[in-house]
Amino acid sequence: MSKFIDLHVLQTVPPSCINRDDTGSPKTAVYGGVVRARVSSQAWKHAIREAFPEHMPEFYRGSRTKQIIPMVTEQIEKIAKEQGITVDNPEKLARTVLTAAKLTVKDDKQGTDALFFMSDGQARAVAELALKGGDAAKDKKAAQEALMSNPSVDMALFGRMVADDKSLNYDAAAQVAHAISTHGVHTEYDYFTAVDDRSKEDSSGAGHIGTVEFTSSTMYRYATLNVTELNESVGHGLDDAVTAFVKAFIHSMPTGKQNTFANRTLPDMVYVTIRDDQPVNLSGAYEKAVRKGNDGYVTASIERLAQYAETVYTEFAAPPEAAFVIGADIKGAKRVNEPELLTELKKIAEAYRETGGGH
Repeated sequence: MSKFIDLHVLQTVPPSCINRDDTGSPKTAVYGGVVRARVSSQAWKHAIREAFPEHMPEFYRGSRTKQIIPMVTEQIEKIAKEQGITVDNPEKLARTVLTAAKLTVKDDKQGTDALFFMSDGQARAVAELALKGGDAAKDKKAAQEALMSNPSVDMALFGRMVADDKSLNYDAAAQVAHAISTHGVHTEYDYFTAVDDRSKEDSSGAGHIGTVEFTSSTMYRYATLNVTELNESVGHGLDDAVTAFVKAFIHSMPTGKQNTFANRTLPDMVYVTIRDDQPVNLSGAYEKAVRKGNDGYVTASIERLAQYAETVYTEFAAPPEAAFVIGADIKGAKRVNEPELLTELKKIAEAYRETGGGH
């Protein structure tokens, strides 16, 4: 039976521009007929991947790169050193296997036209095949099996799309929604000047003037983790992968204009549900924008989420199998702190893996 972990986060962000559009303006979206602040899922997923080394060993993180030949070449040279052998033209050996896998490789330095997601384990598997040489290195099936084996945790979580050959795709075990403000926002403008440090004292005016757009908001963030799919990809590393993803999701922050606004905050509330039927996004709680008041937006946003969750669980979906909350009280959810939450999720992941997905 499938198992899902749904993460619902309310987080207040002060004046900031953490995710910009092509004109440099903070990204927005119209929801419920009201303009909301928005941070794209791509921006937050990148921030989560960047946070991974803090919460998991480095080798659990793959590389999204065009430079796949150097990546495999490094592994060929490493294996050759381990075995005490000499390899001529390791780049050519790497290219032979990668081309056999039906990847379009332009040249040894530029690599592929599009970014390719590869783990160190996959690079090593390709290198081992390359060192066999002959027909083995040119076998399409073997080459593609090498590129499908040993995925990194972030590859299993966020997936891999390969235009050259769909058989090399990895389905993402995690889905991350665009974060939106629970209320309407108006973009504001910061007019700034910069002084020329070497200008004469009697010179007037600034060396540079400009404007930076920004917003501030309380945002609803949502992600869902398919434990069943993740277990199939990472197996014995499931419990560590689950807790690392949850911790990275809670603590990560996209870095746009970080030096200008220093907007690094932590959530006001984290609500986690365990479901065995389907993921349930609770953004409908804010289809009607929260109105400003003397108490700000956080308290009203928490109340709105709790009320909406109760309605959904009564009218449409079964209550979650288990639920935990940090920073608030929600009906049916166990109040915990972050370490306790991670411990609970680790136990759930371990039990799921040990029973093979059964109850």
